[in-house]
Amino acid sequence: MSSTAQQKIDDIHFEISRTQKNKATEYHIGRLKAKLAMLHAAKIKAEAQEGHKSAGTGFAVRRTGDASIALVGFPSAGKSSLLSTITKTKSMTAAYEFSTLTCIPGVLEYKDTTIQILDLPGIIEGAAVGKGRGREVISVARSSDMVLMVIDSSRTAESFGRVNLHLTKPVTCGIEMQRRLLTKELYECGIRLNRSPPDISIKVTKAGGVRLNSMVELHYVDVNIIKDILNMHKIHNADVLFRGDYTVDDFIDVVMNNRKFLPCVYAINKIDTITIDRVNFYAHCKHTVVMSCQHKLNMEYLLQALWDHLDFIRIYTKPIGEKPSFHEPIILHRGNTVQHVCLFIHRDFVTKFKYAYVWGKSAKFQMAQRVGLKHVLADEDVVALYVQR
Repeated sequence: MSSTAQQKIDDIHFEISRTQKNKATEYHIGRLKAKLAMLHAAKIKAEAQEGHKSAGTGFAVRRTGDASIALVGFPSAGKSSLLSTITKTKSMTAAYEFSTLTCIPGVLEYKDTTIQILDLPGIIEGAAVGKGRGREVISVARSSDMVLMVIDSSRTAESFGRVNLHLTKPVTCGIEMQRRLLTKELYECGIRLNRSPPDISIKVTKAGGVRLNSMVELHYVDVNIIKDILNMHKIHNADVLFRGDYTVDDFIDVVMNNRKFLPCVYAINKIDTITIDRVNFYAHCKHTVVMSCQHKLNMEYLLQALWDHLDFIRIYTKPIGEKPSFHEPIILHRGNTVQHVCLFIHRDFVTKFKYAYVWGKSAKFQMAQRVGLKHVLADEDVVALYVQR
């Protein structure tokens, strides 16, 4: 069944690649993409039931710390060297490929936070369909809070041979080739990098058919393709609301409801092997850090980039009548409120909450500001909670 499903997937990929993309073919391509998503999901489910999806030794890692980051990359990209550089864990490094065969965890301590770094075996093309234990590697990445994609800048595009990215233009840059290949493997396993979940709501109803509403003008979808995709999933009555101008792929992600949206930092390693012009170009690319593990170049900037992409904030507590405690802060995420501080300490603090005083960047005044549960906090704020006795 697995080979038959894979053949259907390959056929649809081929059909999409040979179909000219224009206004007249949008509906046809949308249907193909919806079928492709369903085939991927059915294939993974069938393999799990037939026992083809082995758990494998060395991949079950207990989560520790405030967040976990998965190191993803091709063999010999420098993942193990990076783990040994930024943590106290020594991962085996060698001049040959696949020196790492299991998941090796390390601990990074940075700005009062503890971050788990997971060194995974190198991914090869076809990992999404199980090649080279790729499913196990990507499943660990899915369960992480962030992806750190390590790219070997010394590799050329020609070194990958003939690969099928289903692109309209060929890729001639080795760095771009690695980024696109890895992104493609993760995408086919339901991981979306550096993207927010589409703000689309689907409310299934008992009657009335499919009704499409939008808060903006839609340029990529219409009610017909929406109905068709929902009908494929046996949804014939629903109210659909678009709060943004999203594509067919975005709508399919919402319907499938099994996608993981993760932040990602692209670490361009071995920059000592390329020209200064290319280093300068990639240094100014979004979500990208240029570095060298061997020469320990730009390591501090990489750690800061990881911190920024995890959206951490540190909150210090102040017991009533005492000085603030600047040791072991509460680690929250940007956008969290006083209520999250209460829940972190004890859930009873929410029901017994009276008010709080806040000092720091989120306060309107230089002195303390009295706030409620919904007050949004900022990094390094000091909070004093007042609750009912």
